[in-house]
Amino acid sequence: MTAHAFPHAASRVSLADLRRLARGRIPGQVVIQYTDRCNASCVQCGMRTGNRFRRSTLRPEFLAPQIEAMAARGVAAISFTGGEPLLCLDDIAPLARRARAAGIRYVRTGTNGFFFRDHERPDFAARVAQLAETLLTSGFNAFWISLDSAEADLHEANRGLPGVVRGIAKALPIFHAHGLFPAANLGINRHTGGRDAPPPHAPRDPGGPGDPAPFDAAAFQAHFETAFRRFYAFVESLGFTTVNACYPMSAEETPPPGDGPESARVHAGEAVYAATSADDFIRFSRREKAALFAALFQVIPEFRGRLRIFTPRSSLLSLMRHYGGGTANGHYPCRGGIDFFFMDAALGHIFPCGYRGGEDLGLFSEFDPDGMAAAPFCNRCDWECFRDPSEFFGPVMDVFTRPLSLAKRFFSDPAYRRTWIEDMRYALACDGCSAVIPPHPARLARFARPNASV
Repeated sequence: MTAHAFPHAASRVSLADLRRLARGRIPGQVVIQYTDRCNASCVQCGMRTGNRFRRSTLRPEFLAPQIEAMAARGVAAISFTGGEPLLCLDDIAPLARRARAAGIRYVRTGTNGFFFRDHERPDFAARVAQLAETLLTSGFNAFWISLDSAEADLHEANRGLPGVVRGIAKALPIFHAHGLFPAANLGINRHTGGRDAPPPHAPRDPGGPGDPAPFDAAAFQAHFETAFRRFYAFVESLGFTTVNACYPMSAEETPPPGDGPESARVHAGEAVYAATSADDFIRFSRREKAALFAALFQVIPEFRGRLRIFTPRSSLLSLMRHYGGGTANGHYPCRGGIDFFFMDAALGHIFPCGYRGGEDLGLFSEFDPDGMAAAPFCNRCDWECFRDPSEFFGPVMDVFTRPLSLAKRFFSDPAYRRTWIEDMRYALACDGCSAVIPPHPARLARFARPNASV
């Protein structure tokens, strides 16, 4: 979906955040789908340019009072997403300034990269410099650029944006010179590492741990370890200093075994955020997901010493256990609909997240998030935007609300304890992967790990 709140909020926790955590709440965020218009052809997204449906775009006069309400209710972060957000930059830049002036500390957006196609034009450098200035003066402190593969031509073919990778490589030094450090945003797919030797497929099955269908999990994991190494090396070669990963946003057909009745109820609602696809490019079985998340867990430490990587390994560890054992295995449920919310482009209504489209909560200005009394329960999707911060902040909240329970968990699960503590230390060393703070190589170097064992 989008870059998530984990790194920023972890790096600068305010007194208001501490009070919120003491009440059993996490610093809030809202993902705002400003438009579902797009000019790219990504197979993994239902909003791709070739799909025919009635397109919608919010308007500043509607959204401005909603943002004021978010600020008044203590929302710490908002993200402008799409569609393609930069098609509406003239709208969202003033709205970002308004959000920051109202007290919302983290304002984020990103792009499919269309802006960088015409890199041979004589005014390219000037246009990139102007974009950097607009983002910075508007108060954006995170900015991501999507990349699908370690092979430039494969990414460009999927997006329908020829020449964009070369343009990104030319743009990054200009951004850096202006003090803006964009993140490469990987939407994990079957061609993350390139088109050669696609990964073996697990047979489509109910996914239970006792299913007899053959699947070589070790081979699948090894393939994706190579794929992630290639991808990280590729974006580093382009000049990126920061990297994020969006977990596969595949459309599910049936609720997985082991999830409770609340999860089945959630499944009945259709995703309101159409950045999903049932295409095999992005669709993975439960056993494939267990191996895929294990591969990412294994590879991230090899690059933490050189790149700022958003993805918390404690969240990956929980996902590995969830898909490997068929249950949540004690991880923290998503706090979508409690602390995190999604606003759709069609009506400007709030939903618990982009996945739970059957739960329309109306206008943000007309309800109080603090009045949402439901306990977190949902483990239905893997969308990192809300799942990662839910997992990452779970132990922090437990320090205030359930210290004995946290101590028991940490004592009984040393692998999780070590992984989470290192995630916290790493987020602080990365300055939250902020796009407006340059990386500190000496700090990052302390996290170089040739072996990713827990």
